[in-house]
Amino acid sequence: MKQDLVDLLRQALRSLADAESLSLPEQIDIQLERGRGSGHGDYASNVAMRLAKPARQSPRDLAAKLVSHLPIHPHVERVEVAGPGFINFFLTQDAANAVIARIHREGAQYGCSHHGQGERVIVEFVSANPTGPLHVGHGRGAAFGAALADILAATGYDVHREYYINDAGRQMHILAVSVLVRYLEHRGETLDFPTNGYRGDYIHGIARDLEASGGERYRITAAELTTGLPADANAGGDKEAHIDALVERARACLGETRYQEVLEAAVSTITGDIDEDLAAFGVRYDRWFSERALVKTGAVEQALERLQEAGKLYDSDGALWFRSTDYGDDKDRVVRRADGQTTYFASDIAYHLNKFDRGFSHAIDVFGADHHGYMARVRASLAAFDHPPEALTFRLVQFAILYRGSERLPMSTRSGEFVTLRALREEVGNDAARFFYVMRRPEQHLDFDLELAKSQSNDNPVYYIQYAHARVCSVLRQLEERGLHHDRDMGLTALERLTADHEQSLIDSLGRYSEVLESAAASHEPHQLAAYLRELAGAFHTYYNAHTFLVDDEALRDARLTLIQAVRQVIHNGLALLGVSAPERM
Repeated sequence: MKQDLVDLLRQALRSLADAESLSLPEQIDIQLERGRGSGHGDYASNVAMRLAKPARQSPRDLAAKLVSHLPIHPHVERVEVAGPGFINFFLTQDAANAVIARIHREGAQYGCSHHGQGERVIVEFVSANPTGPLHVGHGRGAAFGAALADILAATGYDVHREYYINDAGRQMHILAVSVLVRYLEHRGETLDFPTNGYRGDYIHGIARDLEASGGERYRITAAELTTGLPADANAGGDKEAHIDALVERARACLGETRYQEVLEAAVSTITGDIDEDLAAFGVRYDRWFSERALVKTGAVEQALERLQEAGKLYDSDGALWFRSTDYGDDKDRVVRRADGQTTYFASDIAYHLNKFDRGFSHAIDVFGADHHGYMARVRASLAAFDHPPEALTFRLVQFAILYRGSERLPMSTRSGEFVTLRALREEVGNDAARFFYVMRRPEQHLDFDLELAKSQSNDNPVYYIQYAHARVCSVLRQLEERGLHHDRDMGLTALERLTADHEQSLIDSLGRYSEVLESAAASHEPHQLAAYLRELAGAFHTYYNAHTFLVDDEALRDARLTLIQAVRQVIHNGLALLGVSAPERM
């Protein structure tokens, strides 16, 4: 219906322009919004106010002329000019009721559209370093990215979901050494664990697996590994210098083959655990993209060569720099250090270039809020390759802060003191975790209340919404238990019997579902869908408490059952896009 009204306004504009020889812009973006109350119509447009200046007319006069040129539409009851020049559309009741028939006809596809017109979009999300299990902070990015990708797909975008595995660089070497030290401890060696190492219990698990598969293959003495190294922080030294020296000593003692086996065991184990966790969380990917593969294929060097040929790089202090300030960054960035090693940023340049080389027209990066300063340099690198900056969107997700009562729980991967995503799922369930993560804007801080997430009360938003779905199922079971019959076709023809305010409110809410999805997709904000479902559930619960559905009047009963079945379908559809189940019993 919304598109129909936009088309009516376009026809009226063309007709008026021809009649009065008006000079109007060739491309006119006609905006149509839901009315703000019964007196303001079902939809309102400000097109007359936006075109008043080029038309050289007052907004109200232009609005009145547009209304007089509007073609007749069977679902438009009347059109009024209001305020400074708004055009308000009032729809017939048949138009409002038509959405119920559409929901029953389209079922699980109701709300889907071609709004995205098949645009190829790549959504990269989570991409946590494979240095430890996913914790509850990562969970928010996972839930947000998965919901955003599904909403985009539902509204007509061709969506590709990707996880970038940061499996190259210094952090991987620190991980490998952490595993090696634990392995040596298990083989009877006594040595101090590095201050800058990874301390979680999962490191012991990887070390035990290494011991089981390799036996003595990776055995060296503590003295061989540590003698002569710079002092660690616990001995008054520099922890960074100590860990880097420890890495080099481990590589020398083991030899590159055995050292790489330790590193690979650590990375593959953790990456496998991450994959398993996300799959259990209902999060799927089309591709896991390895940074190491990017390096091995020469993609990083090729990207740098292209920048060098274009004059975008320069040498200074022995390092190679990218002129990112030419593209709005606050300073230039190193892409190759003085020791010849390329930086993380160099890999990121190559990876983002690869995304667009694969034919994606738009890339969405879902990053943690700590990456705020990272956006300008990546956009700068793409601009250097002549990609428009609007082709890359960043959505920064604040980490969730987990509370048990008044106690704030720690989340530090390096120290090993954190609550894993797996533990959260086991405690509150996937449904509560997925919904709580997306019910606010990603940029907002999220205090995750464990007790609320587990509660069966109206204060728990996911329970409140699921309970609405379950209540409809309960009514239908009662129908069967009483031996009554429901004729959906009869219910559709009897929808004019639904005149109560609660019923009209529900019908209006159901009609907004497609618009909510398109808005959530366009703004990249899944929380809009979460808020809508909460409002729809509230309208249903109010209706449920005020009216009886299984009445003796057969036509009224069929109409009400047809309505609440539509509510059930929309709740089911919306929850599915958020990765939340719709139980029939609670």
